[in-house]
Amino acid sequence: MTNPATRWQELNQELLAASDAYYGSAEPILSDAAYDEKLRELQALEADHPGLRSETSATSRVAFARTTDFAPVEHRQRMLSLDNVFNPEELAGWLARIPAESYLCELKIDGLAVNLRYVDGRLEVAATRGDGRVGEDITANVATIAGIPHRLQGRDVPTLLEVRGEVFFPTQAFTELNEALEVAGQNRFANPRNAAAGSLRQKDPRVTASRPLRMIAHGIGAVEGKEFPSQSAAYEALAVWGLPVSEATRVVHSPEEVLAYVTHHGDHRHDASHEIDGVVIKVDARSEQLRLGATSRAPRWAIAYKYPPEEVHTRLLDIRIGGGRTGRCTPFGMMEPVLVAGSTVAMATLHNAHEVVRKGVRVGDVVVLRKAGDVIPEILAPVVSLRDGTERDFVMATHCPSCGTKLVQQRLGDKDLRCPNARSCPSQLRERLFALAARGAFDIEALGAVGARDLLESGLLIDEGGLFTLTADDLVRTSVYSSRSGGVNATGWKLLENLEAVKQQPLWRVLVALSIRNVGPTAARALASRFGSIERIREASVEELADTEGVGAVIAQSLKDWFEVDWHVAIVESWAAAGVTMADELPEAPDTDEPAGSADDMQTLAGLTVVVTGSLEGFTRDGAKEAILARGGKAAGSVSRRTNFVVVGENAGSKAAKAEELGLPILDEAGFVRLLELGPAGLSGGDGGAPVAP
Repeated sequence: MTNPATRWQELNQELLAASDAYYGSAEPILSDAAYDEKLRELQALEADHPGLRSETSATSRVAFARTTDFAPVEHRQRMLSLDNVFNPEELAGWLARIPAESYLCELKIDGLAVNLRYVDGRLEVAATRGDGRVGEDITANVATIAGIPHRLQGRDVPTLLEVRGEVFFPTQAFTELNEALEVAGQNRFANPRNAAAGSLRQKDPRVTASRPLRMIAHGIGAVEGKEFPSQSAAYEALAVWGLPVSEATRVVHSPEEVLAYVTHHGDHRHDASHEIDGVVIKVDARSEQLRLGATSRAPRWAIAYKYPPEEVHTRLLDIRIGGGRTGRCTPFGMMEPVLVAGSTVAMATLHNAHEVVRKGVRVGDVVVLRKAGDVIPEILAPVVSLRDGTERDFVMATHCPSCGTKLVQQRLGDKDLRCPNARSCPSQLRERLFALAARGAFDIEALGAVGARDLLESGLLIDEGGLFTLTADDLVRTSVYSSRSGGVNATGWKLLENLEAVKQQPLWRVLVALSIRNVGPTAARALASRFGSIERIREASVEELADTEGVGAVIAQSLKDWFEVDWHVAIVESWAAAGVTMADELPEAPDTDEPAGSADDMQTLAGLTVVVTGSLEGFTRDGAKEAILARGGKAAGSVSRRTNFVVVGENAGSKAAKAEELGLPILDEAGFVRLLELGPAGLSGGDGGAPVAP
């Protein structure tokens, strides 16, 4: 068993080194999650062995870089860190210990903390947090950030004001920056926080000025010539004086409301324009803040609720090749299993051989792994400073790992290598069969990856063409769908039931299920809406297909190429013979001499952007989205001035508030149904929604 003093020394040295890397460079050697875990272990160790605690402990001081090239700046008032909680139970415990009449809740921005000192309303100096007492002078760089005023506006400006804020890189701008760095042959940043830190700590302010950094104020330090009764009142004053504050900040009055805020923003973690890693809860009254005071590193009147990490470090054990449903052979990383975004991950995509080289990843590296929400885990970058010389370069395969066929580059300039053996490559067959069962295609609940493999390896299917002719007698020959008594098990009967039900799926789902290269749900909906049947799509010229909105020349050529292959056509014919619907029903002709409408008549939302927020009784989230897309509209995830309608259901959050602020047309569920059926004109004079056309 490790001696407590020895373990304390190991943990403390590792945490101090991690602080140096995190605050002194743009390449942390520990992920945030690992740092938090080790810090909590150190805190527990010191609680059990109080004699180990000292001024040199990472638990006793604000984390900072111990080496710097910037001039020191002393803060007028200490700039502290925050203590953390990681689950509702820990949060409830803190709220019970720190009861208050009101709490201020705000997003915890994943950026770089700064302190702005204004004297008589003029920005005198800007500094990093440093060790909480002394930071680094970054005034010249901060002065280039849009939105930070060089002089405060309005009246009643304090003679001295320290503003604490977080400098961040907007997520969309971060993507654009990395693309530009790649074109210039420079290393990409692993995440927006590193990009903000690297941009703000430039020796040449012109580099900082070239990058679209932003800041949001989240606190105040020393103040002279003004008093604030509460944290929220201070934020209101900062906004009046021209400083950027968050629209997501809320004052609440009970532990239940605090938990609701935490839960809501956990569910909508990616709605903000910047990265967040949690929520900060503060006692709102300034008098109570002063009474509660602070420890050596953190205020007692505030706590950070940290969401499960979406970015961690782990070791890359190997890089292997996997074959996809369209023949694309993709490198993927095999890693030491690690918990990220609530699930254990051991594999992650590397996209293609070009990406492996561009990211500079080697087998044996400690890598930065990200899994945001439901996104497929992705290896972002290596932690170069942790290399020990045993790492090795990846060499891309020349032949398909599944069938041995020589890989080819199908089109000039294509970065992907593909297996051309589409008819009989085992991995392509398996992946196509599994993919057609997905929610975005036929949505066959009882057909998973294991079942797809079983149907093929048992010899029941040679390709997906025979799927809809499977019988109970067939399924007894499988291992997944047969029972021990020799009959069909419950999963097998469920599969047969699913197969019969999905024959009536709309045409766009059939198109997606065919695994035609480049044809995803968006293009499939557009094609189904315009042409109405598989036969009309097959007969259309490349020009006609390409002229369809959302399709274009590449997808059009993919369609024509696909239908020129005889066994592809045989799959369509087999499905049709088995009763799969190959044409959408057109609206019935009215009792007039007018001809029946075409599929284009269903486009009641053509050109419109609709946002749905909150819960609807008659629609799931996916169902509402599909209804909008099927009628030619765009189902957006965020509200902006370009939004045409906002549908508000139960427990709607910040999107509803933003829609009101922007004066956008707001509909309830009844209004949404009318909009789907009749378009904007159908809202005039009715109940359940704003009678406003965009």
